[in-house]
Amino acid sequence: MPNSKSAEKRNRQNQKRRDKNRVVRSRLRTYERKFREALEEGELENAEAVYHDVVSELDIAARKGVIPKKRASRHKSRLAKQLDHLR
Repeated sequence: MPNSKSAEKRNRQNQKRRDKNRVVRSRLRTYERKFREALEEGELENAEAVYHDVVSELDIAARKGVIPKKRASRHKSRLAKQLDHLR
């Protein structure tokens, strides 16, 4: 239980931020899963299309501060490397 009005407000703010971050992170994980599934099935065209979606979601998550920019860059690099192995 919060002991002051400012602590109550802080809890409300944290909950809002947590909910917004959860949405962005969930979409990101969904696209990453779709990309991995396309790679496993060996569908190059589908994997390339989903790769662009994943990169876009990573950029959005980094821009909104859900994940650090360098983590987004690292993930994009590793995903591109996996896509190149499929080619």
